[in-house]
Amino acid sequence: MSSLAAKKQILEGAGYLYHFSRMIYFNRNDRKIFSIEAVEDNDENWLKKCIEADNSEAQWKFYFNSPFSESVKQELIQELS
Repeated sequence: MSSLAAKKQILEGAGYLYHFSRMIYFNRNDRKIFSIEAVEDNDENWLKKCIEADNSEAQWKFYFNSPFSESVKQELIQELS
């Protein structure tokens, strides 16, 4: 598995910011959110594909290992918007 430092460079190079208290990487322009666990548990190719994936929808895309409630999603969206 790739190092977290290399994945961090990929995310930051694509304009993603790290939210320390939420432990997520997010990009407001791309409307995507990655949990640190998903970044750690998947390889660089997965990460690059997810970053490059089209998100022309008006909704945020979440890349997490485990499902979470709709209220948590809405809370994140409100905080990041």
